[in-house]
Amino acid sequence: MNSLRIAENIVQLRKQKGVTQDEIASFLGVTKASVSKWENGQSMPDIMLLPQLATYFDVTVDTLLGYEPQLSKEQIQRIYSELVANFAEMPFEKVFAKSELLVKRYYSCYSFLYQVCVLWINHFMLVEEKERQMEILEEILDLCDRIIDNCKNTGLCNDTIMMRAMVHLQCGRPQEVIDGIEELLSPYRVTKQSDALLVQAYMMTGEMERADAFAQMNMYLYVLSLVGGAIQYLMMHVQESEKCEETVKRIDAVIEAYHMEQLHQNSAAAYQYQVAVCYCVQGKNEEALKRLLRYAKIVRTLQENAWSLHGDEYFTKLDQWIEGLDLGTQMVRDRKIILQSARENLNNPVFAEIREAKEFARVIAELAE
Repeated sequence: MNSLRIAENIVQLRKQKGVTQDEIASFLGVTKASVSKWENGQSMPDIMLLPQLATYFDVTVDTLLGYEPQLSKEQIQRIYSELVANFAEMPFEKVFAKSELLVKRYYSCYSFLYQVCVLWINHFMLVEEKERQMEILEEILDLCDRIIDNCKNTGLCNDTIMMRAMVHLQCGRPQEVIDGIEELLSPYRVTKQSDALLVQAYMMTGEMERADAFAQMNMYLYVLSLVGGAIQYLMMHVQESEKCEETVKRIDAVIEAYHMEQLHQNSAAAYQYQVAVCYCVQGKNEEALKRLLRYAKIVRTLQENAWSLHGDEYFTKLDQWIEGLDLGTQMVRDRKIILQSARENLNNPVFAEIREAKEFARVIAELAE
C-alpha cells in the first residue's frame, strides 16, 4: 500500500512461472544482467517493456508494479484512524500534507477521497488563520467535484453532494447549499417516505432478520434526525420562550426514551449545549447552568469510556449496521480534539452573565484534562 513493489513482484512471478532470468531476458530482448538489476532493485524496466513483461506473467501492469489504486474498507479505516491520531498530536500542516500525498496516491479511490473530505471538514478549524481555513474548504470542494463527476456509485455521489453543501455552508454560501440539495431533500419526494417498502419486501420473502435490522436502523437514524432538527429549531426560535420550552420538553422525552446519552453522545451533548444557549438568551441562567453541566458530563463520559457507536438491549441489530459503515465504530475526531472543542464552546459570549457563577466553574472542572 505504501510503495511500488516491482522488484519483489518480478522475483515472485518468475518463481511461480518456473522460469529463469535468462528466459525473461530472451523474451524481452534484454540482457540477463538487466533482469538481475530489476530483481535487486538497482533499476527498473523501461516503461515500454512493462506491458510486455506483464503479458509474459499473465498479470496486469498494476499487479506487476504492486500498485493498488483502490483501498479496502479496512485499509481506509486504518489510514483514517492514523490521521485522526496524528491531528491530535502533530502540527496541523504536517498531517495535512501527509493526507494530501495520500489523496494523490489514491486519486481514483473515490470512497477514500470521500473519507478525506470527512477528515478535513472535521479538522480544518484547528487552523487559526481564516484565509487558510478557506483554502482547505476549497480543497474539499475540489475533491467533492472529482467524486461527483467521476464516481459511478450513486449512494457515494449523494453523500458527496451533502458534503459539498456542508462545505458551502461553512464558506457562507447559503444559495449554493439551496441549489445543491433542495430538490434532493424535498419532502414531496416518494423516496422520503419509502423506507417501509423495503421492510415489507423483506418480510414477504421471509427475511425477518433483515427486516428487523433495517427497521431498527431506520428508527435509530430518525431519532438522530429528530434531535438534530430540534437543535436547528431551537436556534431559529432562541428568543421564543414558549416554543423553546415545548421543544425541550418533547426532545428531553425522546432522548430519555431512546437512551441517546448512551447511544449517541455527540448528538445528546450538542442538544444540551443548544438548550443552554437558549436559556441564557432568555435570562434563565439557573436552567442554563444545569444544561451546561449536563453537556460537560456527557463530554467527560465520552472521554473516559473511549466511546464508540453501538446498540443496546432495544437496538439489538444496530451493531451489525455500524460495523458496515465506512469508518466502522471509530469517531471522526480524536477525543483530545473533541475535548478542546468543548472547552472552546464555553467561550460563547452568550454565557457572559453566568461565567462568574460557581456552577460555571463546575462545568469547567468537568472538562479539565
